[in-house]
Amino acid sequence: MWRSIAIFLIGGLLGTGFGVALGFFAFPYVFPPPEAMDSLTAEERSVLVARGEFIHANPSDPIHYGSGKVEVYEETVFLDADFEVGPGPKFHVYLVPKEQVRDSGDVKGTMFVDLGRLRSFKGSQKYAIPAGISLKDFPSVVIWCAQFGVLISPADLSFES
Repeated sequence: MWRSIAIFLIGGLLGTGFGVALGFFAFPYVFPPPEAMDSLTAEERSVLVARGEFIHANPSDPIHYGSGKVEVYEETVFLDADFEVGPGPKFHVYLVPKEQVRDSGDVKGTMFVDLGRLRSFKGSQKYAIPAGISLKDFPSVVIWCAQFGVLISPADLSFES
């Protein structure tokens, strides 16, 4: 009798734990945030420093993908209206001091600049660049999953003259 009760309680705890974990992973897919619609002011658009395009770094990975254009101004990183990434937890926008970022190891151990948490998986968004950052030292913008330490989508920047 006690054995049956113990098995029932352990099964209930494991089932509840699995259900909660599944809920955390499914939440961004079931209830995604609304599409972002930020725009730049004329002052923010003053000097375009670089531009690039987000890519699907690992085509064999159907979960971690991204697409869309990015523009870097003197004080702002702007993700264009065509920006989109697959949903997930704790995505951040990083400036990375490495060219051709293609896997998570290219970001780990670098002195990246965290511009903040991604506000939406789709649409135009802007992120302030901290003062004192030399943009020429950061040839990549990446979307990074801070919770799991995984590269979601990189963008190689081409600098304007």
